[in-house]
Amino acid sequence: MVDHTLTTESEDAVDNGIAELVVKPHLILALDYGVKKMGMALGNTITETARAFDILAMDNGQPDWDNLLGIIKVWGVTKVVVGLPLNMDGSSSMLSKRAHKFARRLAHRVMEQHLPVTVCLCDERLTSVAAREIAWENGWIKHERAPIDDISACILMSTYFADPTSSLAIDAIKAD
Repeated sequence: MVDHTLTTESEDAVDNGIAELVVKPHLILALDYGVKKMGMALGNTITETARAFDILAMDNGQPDWDNLLGIIKVWGVTKVVVGLPLNMDGSSSMLSKRAHKFARRLAHRVMEQHLPVTVCLCDERLTSVAAREIAWENGWIKHERAPIDDISACILMSTYFADPTSSLAIDAIKAD
């Protein structure tokens, strides 16, 4: 299921009874939430691909909100997918509760700024393990402890694109 917006190319085309449809991609920002740092990846709904974007420093789980909201505005992001780090059995962990709280705060802040952005949560189990393996095999990292959070965010984005219906919009989730 691909998220597209269909618009008419021009007013004249509509007046003439001819509607040329143009598919506009939506940009999605995936966030691999962490207490010390947060990986970011950008993806679009046309190609359903992602690219590593950045790793933001976090202050005990809090980002520089102005910077994060600025990135969302400048890039024209329409959806933010926040990784939900569940335990392997699917139960919540302390970090998943913090990620959920972060996603709620982000949804509130984009709403305050009147940004047309949907915030959702998506299971991110094993993304860091897969990211480290991919980065190591491709020579992108030279040390076991090198940061791979942006690569994890790319994998999170791939998970979202594989099944967008598996993510839950933050407004549909009951607060803890």
